[in-house]
Amino acid sequence: MSNIEKVAVIGLDCADPGLVFDEWTSDLPNIKRLMDRGTFGNLTSSMPPITVPAWSCMTASKDPGTLGIYGFRNRGDHSYDKLMIATSLAVKEPRIWDIMGNHDKQSIIVGVPGTYPITRPIKGNMITSFLTPDTKDPKVTWTHPAPLRREVEAVAGEYMVDVKGFRTDDKKWLLEQIYVMTERRFKTVRYLLKNKPWDLFWMVEMGTDRIHHGFWSNMDENHHAHVKDNEFKDAIFEYYKYIDKEIGETLDVMDLDKTAIWVVSDHGAKSMVGGLLFNQWMINEGLLRFKEPLTSTQKFDVNNVDWSKTKSWGEGGYYGRFFVNLEGREPNGTVPANEYESFRDEMIAKIEGIKDHNGELMGNKCYKPQEIYDTVNRVAPDLVVIFGDLRWRSVGVVGADSIYTFKNDTGPDDANHAQEGMYIYSHPSLEAKGRVDSPTLYDVTPSILKQMGLPVPSDMRGAPLT
Repeated sequence: MSNIEKVAVIGLDCADPGLVFDEWTSDLPNIKRLMDRGTFGNLTSSMPPITVPAWSCMTASKDPGTLGIYGFRNRGDHSYDKLMIATSLAVKEPRIWDIMGNHDKQSIIVGVPGTYPITRPIKGNMITSFLTPDTKDPKVTWTHPAPLRREVEAVAGEYMVDVKGFRTDDKKWLLEQIYVMTERRFKTVRYLLKNKPWDLFWMVEMGTDRIHHGFWSNMDENHHAHVKDNEFKDAIFEYYKYIDKEIGETLDVMDLDKTAIWVVSDHGAKSMVGGLLFNQWMINEGLLRFKEPLTSTQKFDVNNVDWSKTKSWGEGGYYGRFFVNLEGREPNGTVPANEYESFRDEMIAKIEGIKDHNGELMGNKCYKPQEIYDTVNRVAPDLVVIFGDLRWRSVGVVGADSIYTFKNDTGPDDANHAQEGMYIYSHPSLEAKGRVDSPTLYDVTPSILKQMGLPVPSDMRGAPLT
């Protein structure tokens, strides 16, 4: 590894190993070249396998419990109504670019979730991620150093951190926006790679995630919403080929004799059968009560909950968060502290026993945070719930006749996340092992540090692969 002077990481949010390694490898020549010369395979994600916190888990090699980040939104305290979006302000652990800076190494970081706002300026250059507000607003600082935005705008025009409103029925507009965003991102990173000093380069492209959520049913003939011979049936396939072309052009501006290349995703993707109305299920079980009767399907409102008669409630999302109304912890807790564990065990049995719309076991799994994380910081769910091996999502609305829905409450969405993401690493000095499916996303940062000849902190969850 003595020949490795730099490491470049191309992150593709939600890129799926089944599509890359099993379905379309021969149509992705640049990715295939890295696979043939390196090591690749499934990369087990964090639990839960969602963008926030997964990228911070990968770049810090710390689990969600240690980070205290359990999803895009998190309880701010043990009150009932304080939910907070997990921005960079929530990330207290050092990530790889912080460690690099401490060793006088320069980084180029582009689009990695958990970087807005910029609170700890890095040694190098940074463009923030999809939670950044309007990049056209001069008061919003989305680059470091701040004047870098003028260079980016000169190269790429209006820089897009995300496709705003990607959950839409206007598929033609969505597809156009995904391509525009991706083209501008790769044009920007090639400019930075050629014009800025760097030892570590790490980018994340969000287009792979957005195209999965928007077009999976168009591709998947087994999806309940699939229409045969639809206009967008090849949209995901063509986009993957486009991404491969962009990767090839990006590799062309690097010295591959001195640079180890990684291609990684934070999780994979899979077809979404539907949604389970988690809070409605709790209503039906007598666990959740309201002050005023529900007369129609509506958004869950904590202010209408009769907390004196409520034992639990939940939050929607790609996975379910189950919260216990615990005596002495929540303001109006009803579950006695000495019954907490037995109540959680009872709920695990009930949730894992839920049947789907066809009367078959859904295949749910519940996890106690204390049993899966190294430590549990901030306010964790009392149970992390995976519905139907991630083929079902948790839906928060209440007042419905059924606990099943086949329309997403936050807008059109065809896919859920899969537990297995993907990785490839390649460099002439590294042994090419072919396919190895055992690594986790926690192993990426320790591996890169070792490739760069830097010490691996002892408190990291992962271990070097090389």
